[in-house]
Amino acid sequence: MSQTLLSRRKALQFLSGAPMLPIASAFSASSLLAACGGGDDAPVAPVPVAKNYVSATFTNMAAPTLAKPADMATMFMASQMKVTFDDKSEQSYDLSYQPFFVTGDEVSDGKGGKILSGGYFDIFNNKIIDRTVSGQERHFFSDSPDGTSLLTVPNAKVDGVKGQPVFAVVQFEYTTWAQDGKTDMYGKLPSPIAVLTLDQDQSTGKLSLVKYHNVDTSKVHGLWITCGASLSPWGTHLSSEEYEPDAFSIASNTMFQAYSQNLYGDTTKANPYHYGHMPEVIVNVDGTATIKKHFCMGRISHELVQVMPDQRTALMGDDATNSGYFVFVADKEKDLSSGTLYAAKVGAGFSIDPASKSAAALAWIKLGSATSAEIETLANTLKPTDIMTVSKTDPSDASYTKIVSNGKTEWIKINPGMDKAAAFLETHRYAAFKGASLGFTKMEGTTVNAKDKIAYSALQNVQSSMVAGNAANVPGNGVSVPKQLVAGVVMALNLKGGQKDTTGGAINSEWMPVDTAPLLAGEDLLDTDGKTLKGDALGNTANPNKIANPDNLKFSEKMRTLFIGEDSSQHVNNFMWAYNVDTKQLSRLLSVPAGGESTGLHAVDEINGWTYIMSNFQHAGDWGGIHASVKTQLDPLIKANYKDKFGSAVGYITASPAQMKLSAK
Repeated sequence: MSQTLLSRRKALQFLSGAPMLPIASAFSASSLLAACGGGDDAPVAPVPVAKNYVSATFTNMAAPTLAKPADMATMFMASQMKVTFDDKSEQSYDLSYQPFFVTGDEVSDGKGGKILSGGYFDIFNNKIIDRTVSGQERHFFSDSPDGTSLLTVPNAKVDGVKGQPVFAVVQFEYTTWAQDGKTDMYGKLPSPIAVLTLDQDQSTGKLSLVKYHNVDTSKVHGLWITCGASLSPWGTHLSSEEYEPDAFSIASNTMFQAYSQNLYGDTTKANPYHYGHMPEVIVNVDGTATIKKHFCMGRISHELVQVMPDQRTALMGDDATNSGYFVFVADKEKDLSSGTLYAAKVGAGFSIDPASKSAAALAWIKLGSATSAEIETLANTLKPTDIMTVSKTDPSDASYTKIVSNGKTEWIKINPGMDKAAAFLETHRYAAFKGASLGFTKMEGTTVNAKDKIAYSALQNVQSSMVAGNAANVPGNGVSVPKQLVAGVVMALNLKGGQKDTTGGAINSEWMPVDTAPLLAGEDLLDTDGKTLKGDALGNTANPNKIANPDNLKFSEKMRTLFIGEDSSQHVNNFMWAYNVDTKQLSRLLSVPAGGESTGLHAVDEINGWTYIMSNFQHAGDWGGIHASVKTQLDPLIKANYKDKFGSAVGYITASPAQMKLSAK
């Protein structure tokens, strides 16, 4: 631009075309407009040279202790984010946590009424009532919010929004206890999923809840134990259904019968083959949403799906004992309703020690190709015995194949013509049958570093099926370590194109994992025998200054930071961490209430110029043996903060003086 003077009107027009994020040269709106004269055509100073974003770092906060018990009983933050620009200037943000609500709060339904946040509904969209305390019947609500996506929708318009409408999709995994404190409710209620309409203040970036919409899941048979989630590249919420119910033992599964009763009012009506799939939520312009399930992505213990930048390739977490690496390659971009499913075979050199610099190659076994519609039809019509025969004892019959599934040895035989049904409805058993490496324990979150073409995968712990000599370990499948690491590890997987499956067939993806290597590992605190976990003075059985039991993973491209949320039975307080993949700095950002789990992690580099990190927690005060020295002091504090431990927070990390922004100020 050659002119040295601009009118105020022209300055505004110029500014409106400038990108808000510094990666592409961001201008400071405040400095530009402050230089403008009061009149519309008054002369102004020359446009200042743009400052460009260089990097973001996080300070490491100390873990809370009993020196201040209140900090251990809430979402606690004492960390900072620092943004550096190319003129050597910095912008520092003091970080804190801001909830939209605590589950069990009555919030606006956007129609002039109220709705219970985290509330449960049956297949007919009627409230599910907790009747365990006579005379105090109440609407069930969740203490375990999990996967969250923050997104925008073009042309969105919602009454009550004064700034810009932003939406958060939040799923609620389960409820720990009924209100009597005795009745275990895990897996017995159909998981709700909600769309929050948020009003984004354009001067501060603050998000305020305007509307809560409960998504109708009746057309997808309800939802089963929705755990981690991700945002698709095309702006939809990719949910999960964890721990798929075993169809072969469903008649004795009292948890699933209770689920069926609460969903349908009938203990036998729910079909196990309708669960263990990947739901997708599409938000509408008015803050409502629709949902569909993708039956063709494999029926596994879906924890979290990460779709690669090609908008076709999905790496899936598989949170089970004897779990595996699974990849789905869609036939079309932005459409997960048809494609091909693969399972990995792990080669030599597998390690969980980051110092080893060892990577194990991954070969990919094609399990099958299908559409969601045809697999749903099979789910509707087939019984498990139509697909295969499963024996718990050796039948001494060469037509059977020995496998290990969910920690147990089985012998299976696929019925003639049932390979496709087996691949997509009995995916774990079929993958093991085909020779895939089903040997991991609790493979949780996945995410991608697109610039470096590296995916990250969390192994919450390394034990049982991963340890040589254990009954669940499969010799020769490549997944074997000499000693357990309960504290777990984060693995890194290089992504490449031009790959072929084990039969020589071309894989139509440029984003296939080709190897797996350890990136970060926790550290068990052990007794003198070198085997038994031993707590420190506070009770931690894993080093509190390292990750333990990693679960949620999200990567920020612009911050070059891997965010890690813990689901740990080893840290007295679970933490959220930030790991810079360039500097290798690991920083503790947040501590969740003792006994709770860090969930709902979602990092958003930019929405209307503002940066957000979403975070929830689950089941605060869910005491284990490691909490013996803190329980007495913390239990009353957590009860006071979170509805007698029946409530949990849904919210995001805020900053002072305004929301974080990867741009010049």
